[in-house]
Amino acid sequence: MGHMNVMWYVGKFDEATWHLLASAGLTAKRMRAEGIGMVAVEQRIEYKRELLAGDLITIRSWFQEIRDKAVLFVHEMANEETQEIAARTFLTGVCLDMKTRKATPLPADVRERILIVLKEGARDQRSGGLRQQEAPGG
Repeated sequence: MGHMNVMWYVGKFDEATWHLLASAGLTAKRMRAEGIGMVAVEQRIEYKRELLAGDLITIRSWFQEIRDKAVLFVHEMANEETQEIAARTFLTGVCLDMKTRKATPLPADVRERILIVLKEGARDQRSGGLRQQEAPGG
């Protein structure tokens, strides 16, 4: 049909999640070393504008809330040429102990880093926290 299929939106948002978590100190390497993981327990996607095959995109991401074992965050996908928001997703991720497969507290330094950017973001109502741009793709 010449447009970006739903599965690509989810895939791009997933890639952006890895960047956002790493920006808070929660890299894939660290998670493997510490025996923890992150699981999405809720995701809501709003489709705003159609993207066509070949459109360049930018994803802006930020943390919205931090809890003991969970983090809420947002990704916005924009058409790089027009700057129009094409889609937005809201996610809740939970830190998981990979052996017990049960929720576990987020590492203290990660929680602290997210808390700092949330406090800084409170001054900027639009950002609400860390913004991470992903390389254009689509």
